[in-house]
Amino acid sequence: MEPEGFWWKAVSCGLPAGEIFLMGYCLYRMVKPFMGKSISEEGQYLLSGSMPSATDKKGGSREKGAVWVGTAYVLVMLGLYVMSMWRGVGRSGQIMGGLAVFFVMCLADRRNYRQKAFLVLTFFALHRFVGAMAEIVYDNLYYRIGNTDYITAHPNLSFALFAGMCGFYACFELLVMGIGIWLIIRTYQYRQEMSLKELVVLVTPSLMGLTGYWVIWYYRYFYIVENQSNSDIQDILSLLYYVVAMIVIVAVIALYQSIKAVQEEKLQNDLLAVQMEEIRRHLEQAENLYQDIRSLRHDMTNHIVTLERLYAVNRTEEAKAYSLQLKAALSRTAGEIRSGNPVTDVILLGIKTEAEKKKIDFQADFHYPAGSRMNAFDISVILNNALQNALDNAPDHEAENMAENALENALRNDAEKRSVKSENPYIWVRSYRRNNAYMIEIRNSFTGRLQWDAERGLPVSSKGNREGCGQAHGYGLANIRRVARKYSGDMAIDVRDGEFCVSIMLMLE
Repeated sequence: MEPEGFWWKAVSCGLPAGEIFLMGYCLYRMVKPFMGKSISEEGQYLLSGSMPSATDKKGGSREKGAVWVGTAYVLVMLGLYVMSMWRGVGRSGQIMGGLAVFFVMCLADRRNYRQKAFLVLTFFALHRFVGAMAEIVYDNLYYRIGNTDYITAHPNLSFALFAGMCGFYACFELLVMGIGIWLIIRTYQYRQEMSLKELVVLVTPSLMGLTGYWVIWYYRYFYIVENQSNSDIQDILSLLYYVVAMIVIVAVIALYQSIKAVQEEKLQNDLLAVQMEEIRRHLEQAENLYQDIRSLRHDMTNHIVTLERLYAVNRTEEAKAYSLQLKAALSRTAGEIRSGNPVTDVILLGIKTEAEKKKIDFQADFHYPAGSRMNAFDISVILNNALQNALDNAPDHEAENMAENALENALRNDAEKRSVKSENPYIWVRSYRRNNAYMIEIRNSFTGRLQWDAERGLPVSSKGNREGCGQAHGYGLANIRRVARKYSGDMAIDVRDGEFCVSIMLMLE
């Protein structure tokens, strides 16, 4: 082979290979924001220092997963390209490449599989549209420049023109593909679990666009290859179609995101309304408590006079009975929990009552930071959300007892019957000061499986998902974090040894 022919062949073969590497990089950039740690890789988060940084939790895992996806695409598509040199692969190669990318994405991040299917299909649709646009622009520019008088008079520039147009083709494809991916990433902000209906809606523009793409491709191939002619109007309309197809994909994503934003706002408003009602109820209870205290103080003189008269006439037994009744009344008025604030007293007492009904051991060593800049409403938001989550996710003691009884009955005739015991479910809350920080810890027994919302960086319990309140659970924790950050603090979560712990740090000054 002559040197000139070798370089023509090298550029002709190198352009598709280079295109594969460029598209592998584009795929890496596209999937990176959507990748995260799998459920099994989620660590244990502690405020004391074991909680990974945002870079560790998001950047590291996303970077690694996205690199694997981009590398898999390059290797698979290069292999298919080499195979196509002596044996046609056709559309089946694109399908194989898409399936390989989807498989690697699922291995790298074992969650939200429907979203991954959407990303893969959208990427390959964009690739087809952009490749077709680049081909149309390439053919027309190459034809017009190649037929100029200057190029015709200098045939030695033919290879330089060819190499330059190949470089232009690659740059054009990278630029337009980059713009499309940037628009999708910028538009697609709510990246939670995708439902089947949402998947169908989001992939419809890509599927419809690909259908039109194949029709246009066959039509253009017939005119250029078979008839050795082409229509400028046809090319302009084709370019317009591909641009509109890309715009429609982005527009549907934007519409979907606006709907999700409205749903999220409605859910937050509903949750806030429930919390406000809870706070209002707690404030009413606190007001009733103060009213009882005022009434008791008002009647205290009469009670003392009554006791003195009973003792004066030696009616000791009646005096003792009367004093016991008075003591019980004082106990009810003072309450079983004294945290230093009537609002938090009522909240803790209400949670304690609910816990006792569910046979959950409740212990409180909570002290309100009196004299600090903290608002009782903010503290009540933290306690309400954290303790209610603890109540909702504590193991069902009655169900465990039923299971134990059934097992014991099954083993009753066994020679070596074993009794199965489980630790009673519990909720513990405490507060303390550490230098200038006010710390709140809520611990509860937990036997469920924890999944993490990678976008919020918050857990969603499997129990919450089954009951349809997983999102509300996430918003409750989000509200806690919002209050903590209001006081220059933060929230951390730790799950280990059957225990769920929420630690909240608030700066006192």
